[in-house]
Amino acid sequence: MPVRGFFSRHRILAGAVAPAALGVAALVAVAVAVDSPESRTIETQLTSSVTECHDMVSIAVAGRHDTPDASTVKMLLGADGKPLPAALSGDYKSERVDQVINPAGSVNANKPGSYAAVYIAYPANMASYEDAVAAGAANTQSVMSAIAKECPKTQFSIVGYSEGADVVRRVAMDIGTQENNEFGVDPDKVVGVVMLADAGREAGDGTFLGAKNPFTNPDNFNTKYQNGTSATPGEGVLPDTAGGFGKLNGKVASFCSDGDFTCSAPSNISLLILAANVGRQLNIDQLESQGLNPATGQDVAVVFGQIVFEAFADISSNPNWMQSNETFLQVMLKVSDPGYKPGKTPAPAPVADGETVSTDKVSPLAYLPQKLFKEIVGLIATNQNTIPVILSDPYQQTLAPDVGHHFDYWRDADAANGKPLTSAQYAAAWLTYLAQQAKEGKPVDATAKPTPEQITAAVDAYMADGNTEGGAAVADGTETGQAPAGTTGSTGSAGAPAPTSQVPAAGSASATSGAAATPTGSAAVTPTSTVPTSPAAGTEATTAAPTTTATSTTTTTTKAPVSNP
Repeated sequence: MPVRGFFSRHRILAGAVAPAALGVAALVAVAVAVDSPESRTIETQLTSSVTECHDMVSIAVAGRHDTPDASTVKMLLGADGKPLPAALSGDYKSERVDQVINPAGSVNANKPGSYAAVYIAYPANMASYEDAVAAGAANTQSVMSAIAKECPKTQFSIVGYSEGADVVRRVAMDIGTQENNEFGVDPDKVVGVVMLADAGREAGDGTFLGAKNPFTNPDNFNTKYQNGTSATPGEGVLPDTAGGFGKLNGKVASFCSDGDFTCSAPSNISLLILAANVGRQLNIDQLESQGLNPATGQDVAVVFGQIVFEAFADISSNPNWMQSNETFLQVMLKVSDPGYKPGKTPAPAPVADGETVSTDKVSPLAYLPQKLFKEIVGLIATNQNTIPVILSDPYQQTLAPDVGHHFDYWRDADAANGKPLTSAQYAAAWLTYLAQQAKEGKPVDATAKPTPEQITAAVDAYMADGNTEGGAAVADGTETGQAPAGTTGSTGSAGAPAPTSQVPAAGSASATSGAAATPTGSAAVTPTSTVPTSPAAGTEATTAAPTTTATSTTTTTTKAPVSNP
C-alpha cells in the first residue's frame, strides 16, 4: 500500500510570482525546522542484525537534520545480511530523542538484550518535505516489518519528534488501520506511540488519542501526565495529513506545547495554510539559505502556477460549482495538498454552427454576484487569525533560542499545577514500564498503576541517561551545561538541549540509504525533576546499550555545514 501523503507533482509553469513566497519559508520551517547540534564525534560499533531478537524495540525517528548517515554510522543488517535504513541507538545518538528512548534500557539489568532502540535513517531535510516524510515512513515500515518477521514475539514502541513525528503518525495510522497485516506488523505488537510536536495534530485532540482518559494517560499506563481536561489550543500546521489510528487508539500519545506552531497553530489562517502547502512542494532548505532570488522565485512560481492550474481544472470538472458554497480559496487549499488527486475534467460539449446559447447554459452566471459575496465573506472569515499570527512572528515563537516552544517538551514540568514530569520524562517512564512488562513476558495491563518507586526509577534512568550521554566533554571541548560554539541560548529547567541559532544547510539524501546531513552534538544538561530521585531497591538506574558482539571500534568525526536562517 502506498504511504499516505506522497504523490509526485510535475512542474509545468515558469515565471516569477513573488507574492506566493510570502510566509512560505517562515511557516513551513516552523512545521519541522529542528537544527542538529554543530559538531559530533561518532563511535560506531559492529553492526547488529534483526535476527538478534529483543522483548521490546523502540523505533525512533528524529527531526530535521537528525538521522543516521550510512557513510559514518554502522547500519542495522537485515536477515539477508544487507543493510537496512536504521542504526542502533548505541551507534547513533540524538540529543533530544535519546532522552525518551534510552531510559527503558535500564530493564536490561537482569536480562541483557531484552530491550533495544533503533533510529530510522531518512532524508530528514526540507529539500522536498513530502518526499522526505514519505521516505521516512517507508523506511520505518520496512525496518519494523523486517524485525517482526524474524522476531514475531517482539513488541514495539514508536517515537518521533518534529519532522519525525509526522513520519511516525503516518506509520501508526497505516499499521493501526490495516486490514490484512499488509505491513507485516501486528497492531497488537505495537504497545506505545509517542509523537512530540506533530504537524498533523487535529484541533481538540487530547494528549492520548483514543484513550479512555485522553487528557491524563494512555490506556496501558495508569499514571497521570497532568491534571485538567482541556486540549492544547489550535491544530497542526498540516491538518490535511491527519487521520485515525484504528487498533492503536488508546496507545498513542501526541505531546503538543501551547505556542508551538508546529502542532498548535490557531484556526482561521487559511492563507498561511495555503502558503504551507506551497512550501511542502518547494526546496525550503534552498529557499531558507538563498532567500528569494530568480532561481528560487521561479520554483515558487512553478509550484504556485501548477496549483492555480489544478484549481481551475477542478472547478471546470464541476458544472454546478457556481451554485455551490465552495469558494475559490477552498479549492486552492484542496488542490495544494500534495496528496490531492485531480479528477477527470469532462470535455466541453461541442457547439454546432449557428446554435444559440440556451438559457440553461448561461444560467450559472446568475449566481456570480452571490458567488463573489461568498468569496469575500469566506476570505475574511477563514483568515481572522492570519494577521495576529504573522505579527506574533511564529518562526521565532516556535524556534527562538531559550524561549522557542518547539523545545518545551524537555522543560515543561509544572508540579504546582499537577504536571510533575516533563513530556519527555513522562514518555520515557511510560516506555520503561512497557519494556519492563515485555521483559517479564507479561501482556501490558491496562489497569496497572506503577508504584511511586517504579516511576522514580524510570525518571532516574532518564536522568542517568542525560548524565552518561552528555555529561562528559564532547569532541569540540564543550563541557556539561555549556552550549557549543556557534550556538546561543541555554537549556530549560528540565534539560532541553540548547536550540541553535544557525540552520545547517541540508543536502538531498537517498531514500534507500537514509543519508542526510550528519547530526552533530552539543553537551546535554542533566534534567531536573520535581519527582524524588532516589532509585528503588534493586533497580539499576543506568542506561544499557543494546547488546552487540563488538570486536572492533572505529571513530569518525563529521561536521555539518551551517548557514544563517
